[in-house]
Amino acid sequence: MPVEVTVRHMNVSDTIQAYARSKAEELSEDFPRIEHVHMIIDREKRHKVVSVVVQARNHVRVEAEEAAENLRAAIDAATEKAERQLRKLRDKVQEHRPKPAKVKETREGEDAEEFEGGVL
Repeated sequence: MPVEVTVRHMNVSDTIQAYARSKAEELSEDFPRIEHVHMIIDREKRHKVVSVVVQARNHVRVEAEEAAENLRAAIDAATEKAERQLRKLRDKVQEHRPKPAKVKETREGEDAEEFEGGVL
């Protein structure tokens, strides 16, 4: 699974890029249908902004963005947000099964007692 880490408007050490890659690979371990992960690390004034774009099979695309003063905290929060969205999508698909039709069990003795009691 390809993982891209893009850095904009600042320089980031190799350890931070490796940390971002490892967090993206953790997503792919939990969700094997992921085809591509793109992390965008950006700086806006004092905050570091991390955007995570995850593409999976069957046209599934999840985007999560988080801002924080600490870069590692922003990476953690963005990947957690993407993971929540992926988990919600997966649960929605797994639980989308039609409920089995209920079969009415009628017993002749019970029906006869209802009509004899003057229900009609």
